[in-house]
Amino acid sequence: MTGLLTLPLWSPYIAGAGIGVLAWLSFLVSDRPMGCSTSYVKTAGMLLSRVYPSHVEKNEYYQKYTPKIDWSWLIVIGIIIGAFISSSLSGTFAISWVPPLFASTFSDSAVIRWVIALVGGIFLGFGARWAGGCTSGHGISGSMQLSLTSMVTSAFFFVGGIATAMVTFALFG
Repeated sequence: MTGLLTLPLWSPYIAGAGIGVLAWLSFLVSDRPMGCSTSYVKTAGMLLSRVYPSHVEKNEYYQKYTPKIDWSWLIVIGIIIGAFISSSLSGTFAISWVPPLFASTFSDSAVIRWVIALVGGIFLGFGARWAGGCTSGHGISGSMQLSLTSMVTSAFFFVGGIATAMVTFALFG
């Protein structure tokens, strides 16, 4: 088993089975579906409440999704810690401001990379909230519950991602 943990790439079947078990445990332990996009909105609400608390208190969205650290917020922390442990064990950990593929395709400028990442992250967050969840919420937990809405949403996540990549590479690549 320790040999598996040191591999730089895992079998998609093993990784998929692990995600399935994790999603199942999420329901068993917390009676909640697995997902993390709401945690970013809650973080924004926690930060905004330090500057403009009356806005957060009156905001209908923050009344539904209370800005606080909860289980979904901890999933994000777990993703970061897990990625660090995995890359360290496999010997692939490296800090890179501009990944090689981005540098060879678009630019080796760290500023351009970070601006594009920021804009992409904003669009991703907006889309996830508009869709009522992210790929883990809809694609894993929703599909596991046989939610037609989640299956359609997941399909459009992929269609949108593929279309965006094709346009981006055609225009700038």
